[in-house]
Amino acid sequence: MKFMDFTGFALKNLFSKPATKNYPAEPAVYPERSRGHIEIDIDNCIMCGMCQRKCPSGAIKVDRATRTWSIERMGCVQCENCVSGCPKKCLHIKPGYTEPSRTMTVDSYSQPIPEPPKAEKAEADSPALTSGKIENDMSKCILCGLCARKCPSSAITVDRNEKTWSINRDECVQCGACIDACLKFHSLSYAKDDGESGQVTYKKEA
Repeated sequence: MKFMDFTGFALKNLFSKPATKNYPAEPAVYPERSRGHIEIDIDNCIMCGMCQRKCPSGAIKVDRATRTWSIERMGCVQCENCVSGCPKKCLHIKPGYTEPSRTMTVDSYSQPIPEPPKAEKAEADSPALTSGKIENDMSKCILCGLCARKCPSSAITVDRNEKTWSINRDECVQCGACIDACLKFHSLSYAKDDGESGQVTYKKEA
């Protein structure tokens, strides 16, 4: 009797469509908003390391010296913390998973290392800096605090009562979010990173 009970399921499965997908012979179709893998627009990356700090599994590594960004695919949990924490919005999640592999897959992306400017070249002829430590021209600053609110690492402090603007060099990732926020007065700019560390305070003259 038990054999006869199973016969019905066998006949049903025999004439039914397959329940599984014919992958990878047929491309997979991913539903909307499905999470797949992290991709980076390396040309817009400023190597600030904020994504590395936000990654709970430690799958992302940023090497500012060699201008290299890498991700361990097996370690990534697709939580999207790096995407939401990127100040330049150069990270995004693309539907579709990485191909299976017997070894740990680490994808690395590199930028060309810029050549240092020649010492004999006049400073006026040098292009505007696009990276480095953040400086504030207090003659233009109105202490509005917008830069502090936009700073992803909370490195900036504005005290309107004391008329001071402070930045923690150790916490600043030089992402430029504060510079982008100061669109009207342009008091913030990049300067050559000379290794200055700790809390640096600028005071507005009366």
